[in-house]
Amino acid sequence: MKATLNTLLRTSYIAGLGILIGLSAAVIANFFVAGITWMNDSLLISPRSRLMASSEWLLLIATVMVPASGGLAVGIIRHFIEGQRFHGPPDIIATVQTRQGEPAARTGLLSGIASLLSLGSGASVGQYGPLVHLGGLLGSLWSRLFRMDISMGNVAVACGVAAAISSIFHAPIAGILFAQEVILRHFSLRALAPIAVASIVGYVAANTILPQPPLLQIESAEILHFWEFGLFLLLGMASALVAVAYMQSILWVGRCASAVPIPAITQPAFAGAALGVVALWFPEILGAGGENLRFALIDEAFSRWELAILLILKILATAWCLGMGFAGGVFSPALLIGSLFGALFGSLVATFSGATSSAVVVYAVCGMVAVTAPVIGAPMTTVVIVFEMTGHYPLTIAALSSVALASLTTSRLFGRSLFDRQLHQRGIDLSGGRSKALLTAHTLQALINPHCLQLSPRASVSDAMLVMSQAQAAEAYLVDAAGRYLGTVHLHALISAAPQEEARQYAPSEDLCLYSDTPLWESMQSLREFVGERVPVVDRQHRLIGAVAESDVIRAYLDILADMRREEYAPG
Repeated sequence: MKATLNTLLRTSYIAGLGILIGLSAAVIANFFVAGITWMNDSLLISPRSRLMASSEWLLLIATVMVPASGGLAVGIIRHFIEGQRFHGPPDIIATVQTRQGEPAARTGLLSGIASLLSLGSGASVGQYGPLVHLGGLLGSLWSRLFRMDISMGNVAVACGVAAAISSIFHAPIAGILFAQEVILRHFSLRALAPIAVASIVGYVAANTILPQPPLLQIESAEILHFWEFGLFLLLGMASALVAVAYMQSILWVGRCASAVPIPAITQPAFAGAALGVVALWFPEILGAGGENLRFALIDEAFSRWELAILLILKILATAWCLGMGFAGGVFSPALLIGSLFGALFGSLVATFSGATSSAVVVYAVCGMVAVTAPVIGAPMTTVVIVFEMTGHYPLTIAALSSVALASLTTSRLFGRSLFDRQLHQRGIDLSGGRSKALLTAHTLQALINPHCLQLSPRASVSDAMLVMSQAQAAEAYLVDAAGRYLGTVHLHALISAAPQEEARQYAPSEDLCLYSDTPLWESMQSLREFVGERVPVVDRQHRLIGAVAESDVIRAYLDILADMRREEYAPG
């Protein structure tokens, strides 16, 4: 009876966690989106407000000055952030995958405010990335309030992310998948229940509090011929090239930004002004591009040349804004870029195939998800979003055809996602899976034994053997007067040596030593061929700190893996 009661209490606790996080994430997500919409309308950024502008001169001034002013505000905020780098989805992924620390609340809040200002002032960045980050941050804050352990804290982060995705896309199943596919990167019964509750509550709350219009409004998207599935596969491969170009552009501008002879605090303002000048001729590049995305799904809303020009400009504009310091995501622009490319592909098919093909909207949707999925590393999530938002099964299969090849091609050319590449640049490698990430996040520091047998480099063989026999040790470390490590002397190498010779002569020339900040993963690789009692550990000045036993490294390795397995396979 007691066990049953404990189970019920535990279940209620998990469900309550999902409800709290789902409700709060939905509120924040909806108000965030509503705030962007209000700023875009008030500052003459949205297409509707631009059409209703009372003065042409006011419109021209606002087009340049609003992004520039927003950039200045964003630059000032970034100046007061530690490391002068805004946080986003990669930071949430790193927190969960490495199990190290928690998302920085202050930096996360400032990043969210900066994203709101960036999007509200017309920067060509995305709104979904900041919302994913804010959702994860909110989940982390709830986990701290309830003093959860690391495993449940990670689940709380995933709950916040799922609720944010569910709220803004009206796609609760996609929210669950995104949290498992991108954030946790594993499936577990313990995580499924609270994530599902949070996602469903987020969906219900979003449609009750401040309902937003759906991203896609597709009434008819029939696939006329089965042979077109071959074209959808081809579109997927071509979309992979677009996705790679998009991601490489963002990384390239980010690398070049440091060479721009402008103070870092004013770089976003300069970027905003330049964006505004281009927007005088092509206002479609302003903002996240939700309205233009809907137009791209309508036959003949854009000509072929307009599709091509906007495709190129949107890639460049997003790379320019993000690289020069605006805060925001890459998801929304990827949706627009993909839909433009898909619509362009579909219009060319209709022209050159010589046969009646499916509507352009089919190709636009396939291109949209085929570009977006590799960028965020979530192929299944993007496909499910299409199904949940359209309810059109044949269109979902067509999208899956494009996404499958797009993800495969992009993984070979670029990697799993832009998020993973950004983390790799920060020294966090997720290419080897969660186990490698966890082992890389832990160093030898906690395993070092500072008490180890040391010898002067001038010690004779007889002195060395005497010291080792008294200490009952089979090896000793040669250390000079400055404390620098010079090598290891092994007892078995001295047995046949002349007593008066220097022991240093018998130290192997390429003996293994490790740094104190060496990750466990790298340590395990180094120990593959190691034979001995302990490995000397030095600092970056090569001063001896202590030694670490091979058994301690293996034990730490097994403990971390066991903890990871408990998180992944433990019951709810």
